[in-house]
Amino acid sequence: MLYKVVKYGDPVLETPAEPVEDFGSDELRQLVEDMFETMYANKGVGLAAPQIGISKRLAVVDTSGGEDPELRRVLINPEISYREGRVVDEEGCLSIPGFRENVSRAQAVVVKSKDIYGNDVDVPAEDLMARAFQHEIDHLNGILFLRHISPLKRDLIKRKIRKLVQAGEWG
Repeated sequence: MLYKVVKYGDPVLETPAEPVEDFGSDELRQLVEDMFETMYANKGVGLAAPQIGISKRLAVVDTSGGEDPELRRVLINPEISYREGRVVDEEGCLSIPGFRENVSRAQAVVVKSKDIYGNDVDVPAEDLMARAFQHEIDHLNGILFLRHISPLKRDLIKRKIRKLVQAGEWG
């Protein structure tokens, strides 16, 4: 099932998400598959549950855009346990379509997470995958990439979004 991606302005995007507790359930498995389907349909490399209006600490990432099943990652109740290096690169967000800015992130991370059955997993990542993990975990903490850019750029984007809302072109 395809979900509608929630856009900037919806409070769910800036509210820390609740932990997942229904490990191994059919509902959780279906939600994960639906999230991948929604992410691919929107040409994203990551999607957090709050972005589809569900306040759960769940995110999916696939930097291949669905081309390589080996790159599909599911992060449940994730926390970053290790960071290394810094890289500045352009970032966008499915919940803030049409806006991209340079964001500084760790070049490599290790994420402590749960798998779909509740087992502990450590997931190492570098480069684009590490950036996607950090971006999606920020979503689970109620943080948007706008918080990582200069106040001037952030205000400019917010002003442009307000104009789109007033024109009925956002939402």
